[in-house]
Parts: sequence; structure tokens; C-alpha cells
Amino acid sequence: MKREYLCEWILVFVVFIIVNIPVLALNNGLALTPPMGWLSWERFRCNVDCKKYPKDCISEELFIEMADRIVSDGFKDAGYEYINIDDCWMKQEREPDGRLEPDPERFPHGIKFLADYMHSKGLKLGIYQDFGTYTCMGYPGIVNYMEQDAKTFAEWGVDMLKLDGCHSHPKDMDKGYILMGNHLNHTGHRMVYSCSWPFYQLHIGMEPNYALISKHCNLWRNFDDIQDSWDSIQKIIDFYGDNQEVMAPHAGPGHWNDPDMIIIGNYGLSYDQAKAQMAVWAVLAAPLLMSNDLRNLHAEFKDILQNKGVIAVNQDPLGIQGKRIFKKERIEIWRKPITPIIHGYHSFALLFLNRRTDGTPTQVKTAANELGLLNPSGYHVVDLFDGGDYGIVAPADHLSVMVNPTGVTIVKATALK
Repeated sequence: MKREYLCEWILVFVVFIIVNIPVLALNNGLALTPPMGWLSWERFRCNVDCKKYPKDCISEELFIEMADRIVSDGFKDAGYEYINIDDCWMKQEREPDGRLEPDPERFPHGIKFLADYMHSKGLKLGIYQDFGTYTCMGYPGIVNYMEQDAKTFAEWGVDMLKLDGCHSHPKDMDKGYILMGNHLNHTGHRMVYSCSWPFYQLHIGMEPNYALISKHCNLWRNFDDIQDSWDSIQKIIDFYGDNQEVMAPHAGPGHWNDPDMIIIGNYGLSYDQAKAQMAVWAVLAAPLLMSNDLRNLHAEFKDILQNKGVIAVNQDPLGIQGKRIFKKERIEIWRKPITPIIHGYHSFALLFLNRRTDGTPTQVKTAANELGLLNPSGYHVVDLFDGGDYGIVAPADHLSVMVNPTGVTIVKATALK
């Protein structure tokens, strides 16, 4: 066969394989509700100096301690189950056969040991790689090793893969991320697939194909890395509100928009701002992946993170991403349809966000029918943070709530029969 025809045949074959990958990527059956757990990056970054920072470096000890806290402090019972390693866990170079290995000083027992430990606790282990020549912090990337790394992660018993996108070209991601998902499926070991695919495309002005992304990823990042500040959270909220009509239709059971980690319990948020992040992420049907130090978590922040009512909104089986329905004078209202559905009328989580800094709570009074509360039998409305009962609210009534500065009030309006 002539070389030009051989090359053309190979190209056609590769395109055929890529085009037919979607059936595999859609059916891993995982993340039917937004994943919940803990992730190392925002709080612990790429701290690899275990001599100077023995309690804060990226090491097997850190992940074991966080897993123990997840179990002993009630987080597992609240639904948090993933313990996720981020960047900087590897050796600086691959083995001669191309295999990845963890840093032997910081992970002396290996990654399979960690996965087995998590599984013994009823938890799951996540790991990090990068769709590039290097990871964001300069460790070996996945280019030319996709199949081998997928098999390695499966052999180790890893339950989630976060695939970052540093040191790569966003134009290659529409094929590359699909190809890696295919390799994960071929291992026969199911792993939640967390992608950074749309973020890097948006960063260079490309319009992500969310229909394609949602078919091949269980969750995906869209915006900048979260930082330990209220300003960072507000920028994320703005991005999701301003782009909700593009992104929200592609979220649902098995595939979620990811606004990044929960930073509650660190240094940058007040008590009210912490409640705001938890409530907004719940209404967005976002993954709840904490990045904090569970060994030094104040009780009030623990209570926010384990709030059963707010978590139930996040984990609602309908999987509908909530939307902003009102924005004026730094007051916002967000609405998420949830169960139960009575006679065709959804129940709702309603979030009232006060972004003012004038030092006094603001009363927000709204007609119930303008909030979408149209069930003729009315709704039983309860505050999810303080348990306050607003009673029965009919479509012709008004709902009035008080909202603290840089804070939220979130209520559940349950449709009545």
C-alpha cells in the first residue's frame, strides 16, 4: 500500500475511533449526584517540604489524617466520601518503562496502599494528572502515556481522576480528553472523570462544546482557581450567573459544572460568607469538595459543612442546576427546582444573597408567584440554616426574609398536596 494511502487510512481509522467513543464515556454510572469529599490543592498547594512542614506537606500521612477526620468527625455520615490527591504527588521523572510512581519519601507505601486504606474506611481515593507534557507544577504529564497511566490508576484502585490542562493546547482537548476517558473505560475499573477542559478553552477565547464535554466528563471546571477570599467566591458566582443559560442545561445526574473547591474553615471567609458559599454551591448542584484542614476546623464551620438540609438540596436526585432569577442593588435571588414534585409542581430551594457591605441586614420581600411558587395548595417554607418556619405560603402571598451583609438566607419551599 502506498504511503499516502496508508496515512489516509490510519487517519480515517483514528477519527472513526474518536467519533465512536461517546457510547463508552456516557455509561460509567458514576456521580449521579454531585461528588462530595476533600481535595488537597487550595489549602495545601504544592508543599513538598516535609522536613520544614511535616504536618502540611503533600504526603501519605496528610491524606490518611484527613480520611480519619472525615470518618471520626461525621463528614462521611454527611455524604463526604472522596479523599483526592492533587498535584505534586509524583516523582520528578517516570520510571524507565514509563510508569508513574509517587515520591518515595512522601508516599513510602505507594498509592495502592492509600486506596486500600480509603476503601477500608468506606471512602474513595482520587488522584491528579495533567493533559500536557507536564503537570501545572512541573511533574510528568500524561502526553504519550494516556493508556499506561489509565491502567496504572486502575491497578492502584483509584476512584476519581482529575485531569488538568497545563502545558497543552486547548484546541487539542476536544479529542484528547475524550481519548483519555476512553482509556479509563477500557480498564474495566470505574473512575469518576473530572476535567479541566472548558476552563482552558475559555481562557484563550474558545467557545467550549458543553454538549460534548457533558458526554465525556463527570464534572468539569469552567473558571479560575478559587482562592481563599470572598472576592474570589464573588467572581465565581458572577461567572455562573452571567453564563447560566449556556452551562446549566448540560448539568445533571452523572455530569456537573464544577465551580471549584469549598474553602470553608480556612482564613478568608467570615461565618456569613462561609454559609453563602455552601448555599450557592448547593443551589448550583456543584461538587462539594472541601479544601481545608479538618484537624483544625472550628465547630461553626463544621456545622455549615454538615448541614443536612443544604446538603440535601445539593444532592437532590433531579440534579437540576439552580439559576439566578433576580439581581438588583447587590441583592440576588437564586432558585433550584427540587423534589418532591406534587401534581406537576416542583418544590424549590430559594437562595437570597446579600452582597452589600453596609453593616446591617436587609429585608427582601417578594411575591411568591414571582419566585415560581405557583402550586395552588401552597408551600411549606423552612429556613435551612436556622430552622425558622415561615409557615404555609400560597401563590398570592409574599415571602419576606432578612439577609445579613455578605451573607445568605436559604429556604426550602416544599410543595403541598
